Amino acid sequence: MEAYFDLSVLTYGAPIFFKGALATITFCVVATLFGFPLGTLIALCRFSKLRILRGFALAFVEPFRNTPFLVQAFLIYFGLAQLGIRMSPVVAGAIILTIYSSALFAEAIRGGILSVPRGQMESARAVGMPYATAMRRIVFPQMLGYMAPASTNVIITLIKDSAALAVITVPELAMAAQTVMGDTFRPVEAYLIAAVVYWLITTGTGAGISYVANRMDTLRKIRLSQSSTGRVGQ
Repeated sequence: MEAYFDLSVLTYGAPIFFKGALATITFCVVATLFGFPLGTLIALCRFSKLRILRGFALAFVEPFRNTPFLVQAFLIYFGLAQLGIRMSPVVAGAIILTIYSSALFAEAIRGGILSVPRGQMESARAVGMPYATAMRRIVFPQMLGYMAPASTNVIITLIKDSAALAVITVPELAMAAQTVMGDTFRPVEAYLIAAVVYWLITTGTGAGISYVANRMDTLRKIRLSQSSTGRVGQ
């Protein structure tokens, strides 16, 4: 009787899954590194006094937040090709995931800014601090603590949604599962292994971000404590 789980699929597909997992991680790192600053600019536009900037930011964010990433990947990749702009699946995948991540990060950052008490900004402005300086020195440091959980969710969402890039033949983890399935004719094993690898990546990412956030919060409290002690000593 044939075993339900064929371990030979794991031994055969291990190098393929490793390359796919590495590609998935690379795509998500690139999307985060470029998407976060872009998302920051978009979030700041949402708070602009200029209606045109607020409208642009809203028009950019809402379609990406409220439509499936799979549809977005199809539209951007094949839409640009129809306009004569052709690029490799790898480049297109990185661009598509970066644009998607910027929209998600924009909302996470906007939520973090809104979580900072308004009195902080009002006090800074009252003493003559420029808006940009107040955002950089007063709001942003406090915002990071508030937005850590939301940012973690965004990155985990990127990791999971990056599987949709397989539809444009990007060689990431989901594509690796398809390759192994096609070679071994064992779909259950191939996709079960892929699911476990995705789980390991997302769990490790969440734990790593949580550790860094806790360390940053601890260091911030130590600095505040030292600052308070120094003022009392004076």
